[in-house]
Amino acid sequence: MISVDEAMQLVLQHKMNLGTEEVPLLQAVGRVLAQEVTADRDLPPFDRVTMDGIAIKAQSFASGTRSFRIEKIQAAGSPQTALAVAENCIEVMTGAMLPANTDAVVPYEVCEIQNQRATVQAEKVMPGQNIHRQGSDSTAGSILVSGGVTVTPAIIGTLASVGMHQAKVYRMPRVAICSTGDELVDVAQTPLPHQIRRSNAYVLAAALQEAKVPVSLFHLPDEPETMQQELAAILPQHEVLLLSGAVSKGKFDFLPLVLEKLGLATVFHKIAQKPGKPMLFGTLPEGKVVFGFPGNPVSTYVCFMLYFWPWLKASLGLRIQPQKAQLAQPISFPPALGYHVPVTLTNENGVLKALPVKTSGSGDLTSLYKADALLSLPADQDEFKAGESFPLTLL
Repeated sequence: MISVDEAMQLVLQHKMNLGTEEVPLLQAVGRVLAQEVTADRDLPPFDRVTMDGIAIKAQSFASGTRSFRIEKIQAAGSPQTALAVAENCIEVMTGAMLPANTDAVVPYEVCEIQNQRATVQAEKVMPGQNIHRQGSDSTAGSILVSGGVTVTPAIIGTLASVGMHQAKVYRMPRVAICSTGDELVDVAQTPLPHQIRRSNAYVLAAALQEAKVPVSLFHLPDEPETMQQELAAILPQHEVLLLSGAVSKGKFDFLPLVLEKLGLATVFHKIAQKPGKPMLFGTLPEGKVVFGFPGNPVSTYVCFMLYFWPWLKASLGLRIQPQKAQLAQPISFPPALGYHVPVTLTNENGVLKALPVKTSGSGDLTSLYKADALLSLPADQDEFKAGESFPLTLL
């Protein structure tokens, strides 16, 4: 039995080289960018008007001119015009190119316009006011977005602004989620008194679909030969197996033996933690990986979040940023095990406080949706004081 830290290190040592693919721009949202994005021209590409009003020469105002004859209108999307007479003005619209020979924009709100003349009622006009200068955001060739970040709507806007109709992203692994156990029936079925509905597989699938990971759902019976046949058919189409149940020491926990027959090289098969002690992790031929989670709902989800999620992030080149929170109340836990406590979070003057969620055990599925995160308490303590900080995994 290995420690939580040892298990994490071993999992991350087996991250997968997923390669890249190009996808249409809108399909890149939520994916991990696999390229640097640079500006193809200055941003903004011209001196841009930021308010509807008039463009003038600021020196004319400084010299005492208050009433300016309107020469023309400069609309957004029109080629640049030029002011012919320094004491005149040009009406300008937001987003338009600043007319040549002007250097200030006075908004309509402080102008009175009559008979093709604009009278400025402001007390002062400064050169450069209400103008978004060319290249002030970025210059041509500068890096706008680095690779290895999750694509957000804001990043989509940046990609669009430089003409990228496609984006290079890291490919997602093809994941098979296999639940096990003859006591399980599908969601649409009415269970008999000795049966329960499948839920673990749907929890994992929902999390993966939210992250744009292609996923398939399967159910394996508690019969080793059939289990082996079905897994042998599943493996060629998938690179990652997530298994829920049948990995412990029960008489019907056939998965470890079946997986060995399929070529499993076990990396570890027990972690000194609660919940999720019997977790299995290993590799299969062709670089495939297997995460075998204990079948209790909380155990499955805790192991998924603590071990699979960091593995996926590492495989996608995302940085894993450690977080911590302070216990809001003391906890006593004598066993020499890492203890992953579901907690709710509050922010008290900039400090995250973690309050344990009441749960009846690792079978209490409803405790998961009440929790914001997991607080991981170390195995070498048995008393944990309020105010102590411990590693946090957001759910």
